[in-house]
Amino acid sequence: MVTQNIEIRVPEDQQEGTRYVLQGWLKQPGDAIKAYEPIAELETDKVVVELSAPADGVLASLLKQPGDEVVPGELVAMMNSSQAGVDTPATAAATAPEIPVAALQADAPLESGSQQGKTSPAVRRMLSEHDLTLEQLVGTGRGGRVTARDVETCLKNGSLAPGAKSTRGESSSLRSHFVPHDPMRKRIAAHMQHSVQTAPHVTTVFEADLSAILAHKARWAPQLASKGQRLTLTAYFVAASALAMRKVPVVNSRWHDDKLEVFDDVNIGVGTALGEGGLMVPVLRNTQDMDLYQVASELERLTARARDGALVPADVQGGTFTISNHGVSGSLIASPIVINQPQSAILGVGKLEKRVIVREVDGQDSIQVRPMCYVTLTLDHRVLDGFQANSFLDALVSALENWPLDSAGKLPGQLTHGS
Repeated sequence: MVTQNIEIRVPEDQQEGTRYVLQGWLKQPGDAIKAYEPIAELETDKVVVELSAPADGVLASLLKQPGDEVVPGELVAMMNSSQAGVDTPATAAATAPEIPVAALQADAPLESGSQQGKTSPAVRRMLSEHDLTLEQLVGTGRGGRVTARDVETCLKNGSLAPGAKSTRGESSSLRSHFVPHDPMRKRIAAHMQHSVQTAPHVTTVFEADLSAILAHKARWAPQLASKGQRLTLTAYFVAASALAMRKVPVVNSRWHDDKLEVFDDVNIGVGTALGEGGLMVPVLRNTQDMDLYQVASELERLTARARDGALVPADVQGGTFTISNHGVSGSLIASPIVINQPQSAILGVGKLEKRVIVREVDGQDSIQVRPMCYVTLTLDHRVLDGFQANSFLDALVSALENWPLDSAGKLPGQLTHGS
C-alpha cells in the first residue's frame, strides 16, 4: 500500500486581500475523512466558509490553531491518502509528514511543566490581554490543550478551573466583565479604521418626502405578497440610487493614486444587521439593468440568506456602492457613515416619520403632514466635491418623490416582471 502525503490549503478563489480567521477544526489528526468533507470553518468579517478535504484519507497534522489568521493559498494541514484505500489512523499517524520547525516553535508550551500542553499564538495573546494563566482554564482541546474557545468561554461565563484564583487586581472599585471580540467584530473594526484613515469623509444631508413611494407600495405590495414576494422601502432606495448614478456616475467609482475608476455596472451593497451577530453587506449586481420587481426579488433573496448565515463569498464581493438603512433601528441621521472601502460613497437612509412641513399650493403656503426621512451621502472628498454629492442626492430625492417613473427610465414604477 503506497501512502501519499497531501497538502490542505486555504482556497485561493477569493478576491485579493481576503483574510480568514480559523474558527475551528471539525476533524483531528488520526480521523478518517472523505473527499469534499468539511474539516474546518474559516471566518472573514463577512461570511463563514467551510474548508473541505481534497481527497479520501486520514488527517495527519494541523499546522494552524483556532484563532489564527490565514490567507488564501496558505498551508494549514496535511493528510495521508492511499492508492489501495484509506489508511487506518495508526498508519496515518506513523506516516504523518514532519511539521516544519517554525510551526513547532509557534506552538511551544507557554511555560515548562504546564499540564495543558502546547498553546497557539492566539491563545497566548488572549491570555496576556486578559491577565489569565493556563492553570486557571479547563482545556477541552486534544490532550487537554487550551483553545481560543476555552478562553472565550472563561471570559464570557467567568468560570475558572477548580481551585484557580483570579489574578486581576483587587484594589479596583469598578465592577466589570470582559466580552471577547469575535472574528467578525475584529475584521469590521479593522475595515472601519482603515476606511477613516484612508479617505477624508464628508457628509451631505437632504430630506425626502416618501408619499409617492408609500402610495405605490400600498398598491403593489399586496399583489406581490400573494406570490410570496415582499416589497420593501429599501428596494425603492436601491432603484433610485441606480437612477441617480446616471446623472452623477462618478459616485459609482474607486480612487486610485493615478486615476479614478468609474464603474459601468452598478453593484449596490445593502447593509443587513444580524442583531448581536454583526453586520453583513450582500451585493445586488447590475442594478442599472433591473426594474423594481427584480430589485425587490434579489434584495429579499440576499437578505434572507444573510440572516440565515447562508451567504457565500460571491454574495458579498464586487460592490461599487453601499446603502445603510439605519432608520429601521430608529435613527434619524447617522454621520458620517463610514465608507465601505474601496468605494467612494455610501448612502444613509434615516427613520421614516410624519413631520409638519410647508408646501406651496396655488401660490399660498400650506402646512401639511407628510412622511419624511433624511437621506445622507457620505463621500470620499478625494473623489467627490459638494456640488456632485448634492446633485446625486437631488436626483435621488426627485426619483423618490416622483414615483412611478416613466418607461424611459428603464426602472419602471410598474412591476412588469411580477404583474
